[in-house]
Amino acid sequence: MHLVQLLQILFLMLLANGAPVIAKRIFGPRYTYPIDANVRFYDGRRLFGPSKTIRGVVCALILTGIAAPLVGLSVQLGLLIAAGAMAGDLLSSFTKRRLGRPASSRAIPIDQIPESLLPLLACYTALDLSYLDVLVGVLVFLIGGLLLSRVLFRLHVRDRPY
Repeated sequence: MHLVQLLQILFLMLLANGAPVIAKRIFGPRYTYPIDANVRFYDGRRLFGPSKTIRGVVCALILTGIAAPLVGLSVQLGLLIAAGAMAGDLLSSFTKRRLGRPASSRAIPIDQIPESLLPLLACYTALDLSYLDVLVGVLVFLIGGLLLSRVLFRLHVRDRPY
């Protein structure tokens, strides 16, 4: 994968994953409706938890779709990356609920791998990625996301560092 292409994809994945956090800061408690509609799985726990909202997913799709052409990718590819990132985020939350972890708890690498792997796999063919490209993308997202999270915490964008 070319460095520019990797940076484009990583930027859009970070934007997609950050959009719900930004939306929470902008809108506060307004427009929140949980994706799981408060439904509980057979284990008695919520499917995803209270922090996974329709507002967050919609904002991720809109923001990433708008940003994609600004970094040289199509709107469709931006939407695909955002959808993959949000699906990965939901998978992470579902997994953490099954493990008995509270909402918004830290679980490295459960939090980072699906949020980067699914969007990379979603655009695998469209961007002619190799398996090595996907692996590098996941590793850079994992390490970069952990480092960036600390910066965002210090800037009071995140409630806690991860």
